[in-house]
Amino acid sequence: MRLPIALLSVAASAVLLVPTGVAAADPVEPPTPAVRDFGNGPERNEEAAGVSEPAQMLRAQAVEPFHYVPDRDRGYPRQTQLPVPAENPADASIKLGLVPYHGIAPKLNDLQKLSDRVSVEVIGRSHQGRDLYLVTVTAPESRAEAREQDRIRERIENDPAASARDRSLPKKYKAPVFINGNIHGNEWEGTDAALRVIEELATSTDSQVAKLLGRTRLYFNVTANPDGRFNGVRANGAGFDLNRDFITASQPEARAMRQLMIDTQPVAMVDLHGYVNGTLIEPTTPPHGANYEYDLFIKNTYANGLGMEAAVKALGHTPAADGVFPPQIPFRDSPEGWDDWPPIFTPQYAPFQGAVASHTVEIPLRVNNADYNNLPVEELRRRSSINTAIAAAAVRATYGFVQDRHDQLIADQIEVFRRGAAGEPARSVPLDIVPGFGPEDVYTTTYPRAYVIPAGTAQRSATAAARLVDHLVANDVRVERARRSFQLNGTTYPAGSYVVDMHQPKRGLANVMLEPGADISPRVDAMYDISGWSHALLWGATVDAVTTGSLRVPAEPVNAAAPTGSIPRTPGPLALKVSDAKEVQALNELLAQGVAVTWASDGTAIVPAAAREAAGTAADRYGVAFTAAGSASGVPLSQVRIAAAASADELFTLREMGFEVTPVSTAVLNAGFDWSATDVLFVSSGLSYAALNPAARTALDGFLATGGVVTRGGTGATFNAAAGLLTATAVAGRGDANGVVRVSSSAGSVGNGSPEHSFVYSPRWFTGLGPEVTVEQSYAADGPLVSGHWRPNANGTGGQDAARNQAAVVSGRDERGAAVVLFGTEPMFRNHPKGLFPQVARALYWSASVTAPAVTTP
Repeated sequence: MRLPIALLSVAASAVLLVPTGVAAADPVEPPTPAVRDFGNGPERNEEAAGVSEPAQMLRAQAVEPFHYVPDRDRGYPRQTQLPVPAENPADASIKLGLVPYHGIAPKLNDLQKLSDRVSVEVIGRSHQGRDLYLVTVTAPESRAEAREQDRIRERIENDPAASARDRSLPKKYKAPVFINGNIHGNEWEGTDAALRVIEELATSTDSQVAKLLGRTRLYFNVTANPDGRFNGVRANGAGFDLNRDFITASQPEARAMRQLMIDTQPVAMVDLHGYVNGTLIEPTTPPHGANYEYDLFIKNTYANGLGMEAAVKALGHTPAADGVFPPQIPFRDSPEGWDDWPPIFTPQYAPFQGAVASHTVEIPLRVNNADYNNLPVEELRRRSSINTAIAAAAVRATYGFVQDRHDQLIADQIEVFRRGAAGEPARSVPLDIVPGFGPEDVYTTTYPRAYVIPAGTAQRSATAAARLVDHLVANDVRVERARRSFQLNGTTYPAGSYVVDMHQPKRGLANVMLEPGADISPRVDAMYDISGWSHALLWGATVDAVTTGSLRVPAEPVNAAAPTGSIPRTPGPLALKVSDAKEVQALNELLAQGVAVTWASDGTAIVPAAAREAAGTAADRYGVAFTAAGSASGVPLSQVRIAAAASADELFTLREMGFEVTPVSTAVLNAGFDWSATDVLFVSSGLSYAALNPAARTALDGFLATGGVVTRGGTGATFNAAAGLLTATAVAGRGDANGVVRVSSSAGSVGNGSPEHSFVYSPRWFTGLGPEVTVEQSYAADGPLVSGHWRPNANGTGGQDAARNQAAVVSGRDERGAAVVLFGTEPMFRNHPKGLFPQVARALYWSASVTAPAVTTP
């Protein structure tokens, strides 16, 4: 069993009490919290997204995506003259004495001129349009030598059994190492440490460096989040925490990092963060991700962690002299609360792409948030200088570790892929594998023989299946399409169905996306972030696990899912069932064009025959199928204009679905807001009815006489009660409870067509419902938690048992006439649960159109 230590700190609250302008004096030892919260741990953003949006950000949403294709027909160096951004004194890095974004390209251009060891490529662009720089540091390679490295890397993945038998392979292969800097924008120093190490390696005359670069390739993603670096904020330009976006990959920066890991297949990676004092170096506490080959992972990650710890200590910083406490390794030093359970973080995603040593490193001295604003510049720069040195030491220790264990790390990566390709059962990790590894560290899974994603007769399944398949392929998961119908486990599947054979090198990644997950509530009390996710249950597709039998399916490999869009040949009006986010996009495009759509009570949009050409274009673009509508009645539906007091992920998702959204807040309404261009108010963050001034409240009450309201979470529930909308009492579950839940839905305007599963974070349910309230969705009696972490509060309240059969989503009309929907679930959380998005859209359409008179579409 591992022992807690007294030096665990809290990034958000452990502030060294250093007198202004003094290096350090009598530092206060950081407290050890009962529940670990390092300021970037469990969170649901209840703070409204910024309502001030630069035109640059809005333009970026319409910019064509950047597609980086590695040039496999060149040797090294691959030197690129980078375009240099204009100097901008507003860059937040400058105050800290660090390299501003506009200073990175010139520095890299100079290093390329200086050394043939340095290559620079642009691998993507940020949300706000800034270039993402990949620096490769290695000994020069001819075109033939570079091709040989590509062939070896591909052979390791595609034929790991033969690679394992080839004793000459490690001698020929350059071990890839991935260093990721500045994924959180206001954790700056990883970028500067990377630039320092790149320059050292580029200019060194040490024979050991030459030897290192002859046997490795070092890949540096210099700043993973240039938007946040410039703006001095954690998130990217869209307001997303990029270190929560892996396996969803909603943001261009995350997609660039994903592709970089696929293309380079690193044996080791380090993600440079801040701020935890003393320096926090992974590996982590339980629970451990059940889909890793953890015996291979923990022995290497712990060994490199110890090496990084030694390197940081060797710098000589002390609490008395510098305010720097000794490093901590959560696996060794903490009981729980810093886990590697969800694959949403960079170091927890990298092992699925071959990394057998993978780390978050949190440098010690905080320079962001309140400290950035309040501390003297000299003190900030002192801290940043120390942080940069510590981050650089961690990088040097890592490449030294790879140099020392070169052959074994390559062999271990091969073994990860070999086990997957062979379809071997998950290994039990020996309890003596590293000191302190105990039964509390053992987490395993059972791999099915395959997953089948039916082509589907229901269009929602077909459209959602195509999205899921394309996502799997983008993650380098191998998918096949059946050429004819087949049977597995007694079920007959139509031709065109997709098969994910779990005998494949990256089966861990396939399984972590497609399995339901597990309820780990009984095993730990504190989790660092989310505990449940499932593309199979939350993305709208049907996914069947095949556990037994022979997998003999006539199939072909898939590079992209088959098209799914269509319109019927029969004349007349068309129907579009809004049960997938792609259908929402298609419908909103038609509404934006002025098509006279009617909205039926079952959640179907009726498109007049005169708009068949526009419908056909939308069908092809979004992969949706229109059906013949015949004569159908409904209410007129126009483009829904939303005023949203919402978090960044919700704003992003609403806009992604094609809604017209104007961000608002308490301050915006108090300053005077014109409601004439709003159909629905969406409230989840940053708006308090009680805090509105009299004029703002009067204006809002006037809107509520004809407009709609959709709310989510605690802020939404409080708004509902304060504004006197629906008669409903919101009951809160435990604040950090989260995961996939079973639900049952009604045939109402919002619940109809909803999936059998939903997602919750800080769940809520509604009791004391008035006669005007309709229950659209309830938590199931079974569970309801399928996967995740949901315990009761210390007093026994707020647990999942209390939520059983309780209303999770309700709708109704208040006395003024407002059409209101209340969500106790999280249907747009971090843009992940794609299958839940149409439920939000139906709520918006219904609340916008319910007061309109009925019409019949001919």
